[in-house]
Amino acid sequence: MAEPIPTPQSPVTCIASGMRPTGKLHLGHYHGVLINWLALQETVPCYFFVADLHSLTTHYDQSERIRDFTTEMLLDWLACGLDPEKAVIFVQSQVPAHAQLHTLLSMITPLGWLERVPSYKEMRQALTDRDLSTYGFLGYPVLQASDIALYRASHVPVGEDQLAHLELAREILRRFNYLYKKEIFVEPQPLLTRTAKVMGLDGRKMSKSYDNCIYLSDDPQTVSKKLARAYTDPKRLRRTDPGEPEDC
Repeated sequence: MAEPIPTPQSPVTCIASGMRPTGKLHLGHYHGVLINWLALQETVPCYFFVADLHSLTTHYDQSERIRDFTTEMLLDWLACGLDPEKAVIFVQSQVPAHAQLHTLLSMITPLGWLERVPSYKEMRQALTDRDLSTYGFLGYPVLQASDIALYRASHVPVGEDQLAHLELAREILRRFNYLYKKEIFVEPQPLLTRTAKVMGLDGRKMSKSYDNCIYLSDDPQTVSKKLARAYTDPKRLRRTDPGEPEDC
């Protein structure tokens, strides 16, 4: 049985959350996302989706691979214990309303709001092997707001690094309600995950984009080889000296 996630301040009535099919799943996905989903599906209505439209924001030139990645990821979800009898599991692009609402919300979202998201500049600087000077990448949070709003989700399970995205989604939906003088959309609250961030082999957040992952499908020999080169406490003078876990 998966451990429960931290108790939120307001009642959880509905969950909406997705994952991009951009390759194999790693330990960050498992500890940061899947374990929480397993607990949530037992208690509240949940909508878990393959965010294939989101994959195009950074991998628009590799669209032919998304279908295979989608299948692989769904199999991993089922293997980890997600149950279609307990949660709604679907592919984002097969619900046209995601793209339609994204278009409508993009009309009322100020450009400055999107440019201030911390991860926007960070990822553009880190992912120098691809051109991310596109609206799709800049407007990622608008599509995310649409994903949440469609299902009137009261909460979204997120890590600390995703709080800025969720707050922007709240602002977009609040602006829509204000402009049209009606409480059409629910402002979602964050549901912080028990494991807010899983660090990668180089000291940054574990991410396929940074090539610093231990994948769920890695065999024991591969895992040992990767751990041998993992980032450790830089203040240690000798390899045998104990390090501080927070710095490893």
